[in-house]
Amino acid sequence: MPERHRGANPQDAKCFAEEQLGKLKTAVIELSWLLSRDYAMGASCDLVGDRYQLTSRQRLAIARVVCADEQVEKRQAKRLPLTALKDKTLVVDGFNLLITIETALGGGAIFSSADGCCRDLSSVYGSYKIVAETRRAIEQIGKTIEKVSPEKVLWLFDRPVSNSGRVAGLVRDVAAEHNWPFEAELTDRTDSLLSRSRHTVISCDSAILERTGSWCNLACETITQQIPDAWIVDLTTP
Repeated sequence: MPERHRGANPQDAKCFAEEQLGKLKTAVIELSWLLSRDYAMGASCDLVGDRYQLTSRQRLAIARVVCADEQVEKRQAKRLPLTALKDKTLVVDGFNLLITIETALGGGAIFSSADGCCRDLSSVYGSYKIVAETRRAIEQIGKTIEKVSPEKVLWLFDRPVSNSGRVAGLVRDVAAEHNWPFEAELTDRTDSLLSRSRHTVISCDSAILERTGSWCNLACETITQQIPDAWIVDLTTP
């Protein structure tokens, strides 16, 4: 078992402490107002972040949880409940889902977003390492999915990312142990395949949610059902 953990960032206890939340929620409201009037994300986040003297982690958080009102409505219209997935083929944004659940299991901050997604602040820039929470994350995801009996669950992992082959193999191994209908593939065009898929997509990537036909919020479902003690930071409610 790997000793490395997908735990909380050392800065987050201070950045997202109770006394910071009021300021951050106000920043979220103002950033949402700007985005809903077609102001660019980068400039808007800088403007709001400078006004409230936000740290880089706080700026990243408000950018992850906010989108324009029109985008919220569009994404919600395409969202399917977990109960609608029976006998369907699901296509999973592998790293996106897995890292979110690893983070929740490791005690990292998970942010409730305006579009209903649960997001962490991690990013995969060509590098991924299997951590102590990886196998358990796959198992918790599987336990959530198996309740609705999908026909097939295809996990897609970015081939250029380090250890993508190892994690795809681990998904296959865990699936075989539980007799889950999981498949795992490496691809050089994961985002494109997800965006254009005719099947229901599992992702919280904003760009993919904008383009895909239907999606399910499996990350939030898994956290709610399997990880009740997860650290959830809600910046979207007053």
